[in-house]
Amino acid sequence: MSTLPSEIDERIDRLLAGPPFLQEPEHHHAELLSVLQAELAYAAQREPRLQRYFEACPVSYRAATRIADLPYLPAGAFKANPPLALVKAQEITRTLTSSATTGQTPSRVVLDATTSKRMTKGVMSILRSFIGPMRRPYLVIDTPVSLAGADELGARAAAIQGLRTFATEIVCCLRSGPAGGLEIDEARVLAFAAKWRAAPVLAYGFTYVLWHSFVLPLQKKGICLEMPNVWLLHSGGWKRLQDQAVTRDTFAKGAVSVFGCDESRILDFYGMVENVGVVYPDCDQGNKHVPAFAQIIVRDPLTLAPVPPGGLGLVQVCSVLPTSFPGYLVLTEDIGEVVSYDGCPCGRRGTSFRFVKRVPKAEIRGCGNVETARERGATEPAHA
Repeated sequence: MSTLPSEIDERIDRLLAGPPFLQEPEHHHAELLSVLQAELAYAAQREPRLQRYFEACPVSYRAATRIADLPYLPAGAFKANPPLALVKAQEITRTLTSSATTGQTPSRVVLDATTSKRMTKGVMSILRSFIGPMRRPYLVIDTPVSLAGADELGARAAAIQGLRTFATEIVCCLRSGPAGGLEIDEARVLAFAAKWRAAPVLAYGFTYVLWHSFVLPLQKKGICLEMPNVWLLHSGGWKRLQDQAVTRDTFAKGAVSVFGCDESRILDFYGMVENVGVVYPDCDQGNKHVPAFAQIIVRDPLTLAPVPPGGLGLVQVCSVLPTSFPGYLVLTEDIGEVVSYDGCPCGRRGTSFRFVKRVPKAEIRGCGNVETARERGATEPAHA
């Protein structure tokens, strides 16, 4: 079996076992850098193409003193078919695919049993910090098909299934309509609300689906479910809503009117299949936070040099979790900004940041551009 060296396994598990948002930044950076370097060495041994790519980069990953100097892959590298893998075919238990827009090739990443377990642990560790550890009734704002087991799973179904650990029971409240779209099963929703009205409840829906197939139909009928103790989680699909002039404020007010809860109980979180096991919910300050087993870097779109807090750039996600594929350091096609490397008023330590928008058509270049930026004397943050 193509297993990771036990020492790396143990170090990843230690990062996962601790509190996700209490790490001291200097220690966190040093430990994460060391683990990522060990994982890159493992990836180079498993995949000759990666070894050649790493060797061509201007800074040796073995000698790097900053995570920002480690070789990263553009998100487009995960659109390859067959997908990039660091495990043998017989060890792959599931393939995750991104929710690509029409006409685009989705990203595809492979999971083995170990990465799948770490993915679940990572998501649970993060979300417990926001909604608590208790299990509760789970309203899935999607069809039962989203819960079906499959060898290949889309991002929407992966998010739905990733929350099952929090559930005492699961109710799906959408069904396929006669025209092929999704429609709400109103009777099922009302029965669920009547049964659990005063109880803590978890609900999740893909943002676009939640808005069009749940919030709008109930709003149209003037129905309020009166569920003040719900935690409503949603992710993905923002671009389609923004194209329809649905702002985040409009969405939040609509969801509040339907559930009858406080706006603070509606959590928008960001995640991507290439960054499996890491999700980024908004805290009460509107910031997203990086857990102990991950990091983000924001890079200037022209030079790819890291930018200081407050500067906009391309978001690079970093994680030690995905050991079945080389998703350790991935440059996304999202624009964001680092708010702070520590000290968010919400109390969570470590890097806080915000996503701003998606790049319509990004030209993601390789690590050679980092050297160009360095030679020009670009200013870079200390902990990047």
